[in-house]
Amino acid sequence: MKRRKNLFIITCVFLLLTSFVVQASMPVPDLLPFGQLKLDRDETEEASQEEASQEEEQISGNSAAESVSENDAETAQDVLDGDAIGSSVILISDKTAEDYELAYERAKNANWGYTNLGIADVSDNLNIRAVAAEDGRLVGKLPRNAACEVIDTDDTWAHIKSGSVEGYVSLEYLLTGVPAKFKAEELAVTVAKVATDSLKVRAEANTESEVITLVAMGEELEVAAVEGDWVKVLLDNDEVYVSAEYVEVSAELSTAVTMTELLYGQGVSDVRVDICQYAKEFIGNPYVWGGTSLTKGADCSGFVMKVFQKYGVKLPRNSRSQANCGTTIKVAEAKPGDLIFYAKGKTINHVAIYIGNGQVVHASSPKTGIKISNVSYRTPFKAVRVLYD
Repeated sequence: MKRRKNLFIITCVFLLLTSFVVQASMPVPDLLPFGQLKLDRDETEEASQEEASQEEEQISGNSAAESVSENDAETAQDVLDGDAIGSSVILISDKTAEDYELAYERAKNANWGYTNLGIADVSDNLNIRAVAAEDGRLVGKLPRNAACEVIDTDDTWAHIKSGSVEGYVSLEYLLTGVPAKFKAEELAVTVAKVATDSLKVRAEANTESEVITLVAMGEELEVAAVEGDWVKVLLDNDEVYVSAEYVEVSAELSTAVTMTELLYGQGVSDVRVDICQYAKEFIGNPYVWGGTSLTKGADCSGFVMKVFQKYGVKLPRNSRSQANCGTTIKVAEAKPGDLIFYAKGKTINHVAIYIGNGQVVHASSPKTGIKISNVSYRTPFKAVRVLYD
C-alpha cells in the first residue's frame, strides 16, 4: 500500500513539471534581450496590439515631451512613468517596444542635447586646436563654463564639437561625466528663441503696453518666468515681456566662439583690433551692477569704461553720458571698437563694443555675464565713434 502511494505522488509531480516546461517553452513576444530595443513580432500580433496600445502611446509620448521641456535631466525611467528597466520586469510590463525605444532615445539626449557632455573648467577661455598638440592651429575658444560634445579622449586631449567649432582641447581643463552634468544643471539658462520677424518687446504683459524694442528672428532672450500667454524675459538687466506665441522656450548652455568671431579683415587699425581682443579676454566674467572690475564684475558701462581706459580713452561712468561722447555715426557704418547703444523706449540704458562681423561684446546680465551677442539682438538706438584713426 505504501509503495502505491509513493508511486502516485511521483506521477503527479512528473505531470506538473511537464506542464510547466511546455508553458515555459512557448514564445514570449514582449521579452527584450539585454541592450535590444526593437522587437521582431509577427504581423498578426502587431496588428492586434497596435489599436489597443495607440491611445496609451499617444498619452505617454505627450507626457514625455512635456517633461523634457520642463526638466532636461530626464531618465529612461522618467519616460516610463517610474517603471524599472530589466528583463524580469519587462515580462510583466504593459509597456510596448516603442515605449522602451522612446525611453532610450529621450534619456540618451537628456543632457541638453549632448550625448557625452563636457564643460570648460577654466578661468577665462579654453583654446580649441585643429590637432591634438600644444602648437596646433587655433580654430576657436571655449569660454569658461561653455558646453561641448566630447567625441573621443585620450590621456591628454579631448576631441570635441561645440556650436560650429570642432577640434581638440586639453582634457585637464574639461569636466566630463557626472561632474559635467551637475555643473550644467547650475549653468543652464532658459531662453526664448524668437520665431517671428521683429518681435515686439513690451514693458508690461499686455498689447497696450509700450513697445521697448524689436528683436530679430533667431535671437535668444533669457527667460525670467512664463506667465500664461506672456514670457517675462531679461533684456540685458531689465525685466520685460514678449508674447509666448512667437517664441520657443528651452534650456541652453553656452558654446564655443569661432575664430571668425575673434578675427578681423583688412582695413581695421591695430588699436581697434587690440581693443576688441582685450575686451574679449573677459568673456565669461561676471556682471555686477555698479561694478567696474573686468575680472571681479562690471556692469555694461563699467566694462566699456575700463576697456577704453587701458588705451587712454576716458569715458563717463554711465551709458547715457557715454552716448554723448565722440561722434554719432550710423550703426551700419560701425567699425570694430565703436560703441553701440540700446534704449528702453527713448532712454539709453545699455552700451556694447562693436567687434565686427555684426557682433558686439558687452556685460549683459547677472546670469550671462560678459558675452558676445549679435548687434541686432535688440534694436540698436545709436552708434558712437570715440576712436579716430
